[in-house]
Amino acid sequence: MEAPGIRTAQLRIGDQIEAWHRGRLFHKGRVTDVVPALELFWILDARTGARKLLDPEALEIRQVDPPVKLEVSAKPQPPAKPLATA
Repeated sequence: MEAPGIRTAQLRIGDQIEAWHRGRLFHKGRVTDVVPALELFWILDARTGARKLLDPEALEIRQVDPPVKLEVSAKPQPPAKPLATA
């Protein structure tokens, strides 16, 4: 099932998006700036690292979940020894 395209006004800085055209993925990255009045936004392209201006009138924009970061917990430390009293 295909995800429906979203409008520029729905985007927020930091959102992860994919930009599709005719069934092909053209751009993928993190939103860096949004201008809802002009229906334009910029992303930091994940493949090239370049900042790209995207036009949602020409592309189908899909919001994707950011990759899940697993937390690495530190190795448990043994309990502290009580201080010797004189």
